[in-house]
Amino acid sequence: MAKGYKIKSSNRSTPEPTFSKVLEESSTSSLLSESVAEPADVQNSPSSTVCSASAESLTSPTNDHQQNHEHDQCRKVPILHHIIVERYEGDKSGDMFHGEGVAYFQGGHIYKGSFSHGLMHGHGEYIWSDGLKYQGDFKLSVPMGHGTYTWLDGSTYEGEVHKGVRHGVGVYKCAKTFTVYRGQWYLGKRQGQGVMYYNQAATSWYKGQWVNNCREGWGTRCYPSENVYEGQWRNSVRHGEGTMRWVQLDQQYSGQWVNGIQDGKGTHTWLRKRVPCSQYPRMNEYTGEFVQGQRHGQGQFFYASGAVYCGDWQRDKKHGQGRYTFENGRVYEGEFIKDCMAEFPAFTPDDSSNRASQSSTSSSPLGSDMVLNIQALLSRLPEAHRDQELKQVEYAVVRHIGLLREIYNFYSCLGHEQSSDKIFPLTHLQFSRFLMDCKVHQHGITVAQMDRLLNDEVHSPFAAILPRECISYIIIVAYHICHKDIESSNNILAACFSKLMRQNIIPNAKHVKGPLFCHPVHAAVAYNYSDRCWEIYQALCKASSIQSDTFLTARQFVWMLKDLYLYDSELTVSKVLEILSVDSPAICDGTYSNLDLEMSFLEFFEALLGCAEVKGQTDIESQIDTNHQEDTVLRSLQVCAASSKSFEKLIINFFFFFLTITLKL
Repeated sequence: MAKGYKIKSSNRSTPEPTFSKVLEESSTSSLLSESVAEPADVQNSPSSTVCSASAESLTSPTNDHQQNHEHDQCRKVPILHHIIVERYEGDKSGDMFHGEGVAYFQGGHIYKGSFSHGLMHGHGEYIWSDGLKYQGDFKLSVPMGHGTYTWLDGSTYEGEVHKGVRHGVGVYKCAKTFTVYRGQWYLGKRQGQGVMYYNQAATSWYKGQWVNNCREGWGTRCYPSENVYEGQWRNSVRHGEGTMRWVQLDQQYSGQWVNGIQDGKGTHTWLRKRVPCSQYPRMNEYTGEFVQGQRHGQGQFFYASGAVYCGDWQRDKKHGQGRYTFENGRVYEGEFIKDCMAEFPAFTPDDSSNRASQSSTSSSPLGSDMVLNIQALLSRLPEAHRDQELKQVEYAVVRHIGLLREIYNFYSCLGHEQSSDKIFPLTHLQFSRFLMDCKVHQHGITVAQMDRLLNDEVHSPFAAILPRECISYIIIVAYHICHKDIESSNNILAACFSKLMRQNIIPNAKHVKGPLFCHPVHAAVAYNYSDRCWEIYQALCKASSIQSDTFLTARQFVWMLKDLYLYDSELTVSKVLEILSVDSPAICDGTYSNLDLEMSFLEFFEALLGCAEVKGQTDIESQIDTNHQEDTVLRSLQVCAASSKSFEKLIINFFFFFLTITLKL
C-alpha cells in the first residue's frame, strides 16, 4: 500500500465531538488521567455537650462534595478514522489491510492487532504517541466492546467501551490518588450504580447512585474517621432524607438535610456507651426542627436523667414557650430565655405525694432534687429550732456543693472502666473508701460503727447511694464526731458539717489509699472476687455472734488466717497487723494493739488484698534482674513492672485458695 494511505471510515456518521476528537484535529492525547480524589475527612461535627440542651452548632463548613473538576472530565479518546498510515506490516487481502498486522500512523501512533477490509476490527492495541494505550475490542476502527485504557502515569480503566469512551460497566483506578471506581458509566461519566474508594486502604468510600460524575440519589458514604452517612444525595452533597453516624462521638442524626447541613425535621441522638453499673441506661435525644444545623423551632429533648423539655428552640437553646419535666416528676411550664427559665419555677406536682412535700422543699436552697434525709438528727434537737437548723445546714452544704459533687463523681468512678460519661452511682463500698481517705474513722469511731449509724439494717456494700443520701450521710457522721466539740447550741448541725469539711474532707478527699482502688489493675482483678468475699464476710460475722448486725473484728480476722493455715515465713501475724494498721492505726501503733475493733467489709477485703501481695512478693522479686541491684532507680522500675504483671496471678491464686478452704469449712 502506498505511503499516505488513509484508513477508511465506516458508513456510520461521525460521533459527536463531545465524545472524542479525531486525530486530524489533535494528533496527541491528553495524559491527564481522571482524578477523583476528595479532600480529607471534613464533615459535619456535632456537639458532644449534652449536659444541657444548649449545645454547639451541629455543623461546620464542609467541602466533602468538592471535586477536582479538571481531572474529573471524561477522557476524550480519539475516534480512529481519517488517520494517515505511514507504514504497514502484516496481512492483506488485495489492496486492503486484512488479518493481523501493525500500522504506523502519522504523528507516531501505532496499532497492533486485527484488520478487516482496511479497518481496525477485532482485538488490538492502539498506542498514542504521548503514551496513552488502549487494549481491547475495535469495531470499524472505533474502540468498541471491552477494553483497557492505560495512561502514562499508571492510571487504568478496564471495562465496557462505546465509541471510544467508557460506557457500561467498568473499573477506573487512579495511580496518583489511589482512588478506585467500580460501577456503571454513561458516555464517559460515572452514572448509575457504583462504588468509589477514595484511599488506598479502602477506609473512605461511597457506594450508591451516580449522575454525571456526582453522587446523586441514594448512597452510603464512609469517611476515613469511620463516620458513616446513608441517605439521599444531590450534586455530591447530603441532601434529602439521611442518617449520619459519628462513631468516635457516639452520636447520630437521622432526618432531613439541605446542601450538606441538617435542615428540617430530624432526630439527633447521643449514643453514649454505657459500661456496667452506669447510672443512666437511657440516651440523650432531640426530636424536632433544625435550621442550618441548629435546633430551631419546635422540638423535644429527652435527657438521659429522665428529664424532658418540649417547646420552642432558637439557635440550639431553649427559647420561647416550653414545658420542662424534672426527673422527680415536677413540671415547669412557661417562658424560657436563652436556655434558662424566665422566672422562678412554680412547680406543678405530678401526684399527691409531691403536693404534700411541696411546701417543705420548694424553698430549699439545695433545690427539689437534693432533699436531705436527716430527720433522725433533727429529732434530737428542740422542736422550735429544727426548721432553723435545717436551713442553716442546707446553706452550709450550698457553700461546698461544687466540691461535694466532684467528690461524688470521683469516688463513684473508682473500680470502673474508663467511660466518657462518668455517671456511675456511688456505692457503700466506695463511700467507705471516701470516709477512710478523709480519716474520719480516726476520731474514735470506726467505719463499721458509722455503717451502723447510717443504716438500720445490714446493707450490701454494692448498693447505690444517691447524691442527696451521700450528703445526708456526711452530715450525720459530722454530727456524731464533732457535736461534743461545739460550744454553741445554735446551728449545731451546720457547725459540725463545716468543721468536718474544713478539717477532714477538703484536705484529704480524692487522695485514694488502700490496695483496692489505688491502682486500676488491682480493682479490675479484685472485683471478680468481691461477691464471694461478701458472702464469706457475712458468714463469718454471723458465726461470731448471735446478733445479726455484728461486724467481724480484727482479732477474728487474725484467727481466720491461722485456721486457714495461711501463715508462713512471709505472711506472719506481725505482718498482718501491719497491714491492718495502715489505714487504721488504732489497731496497732507499734506499741499497743486493740484487736477488738470492728472491721467493715472494705477493711476486710483490702486486708485480704494486702495479704495476697505479701504472699506473692517473693515471686515478684525473683523477676528482677539481679545484675542491677545497686541501681535503685532501675530496681524500683522493675519492681513496679513485675508487680503489675504478677498482681493478677497472685490475686487469682490467693483468692482461689482462700475461697476454696473457707467454703469447705
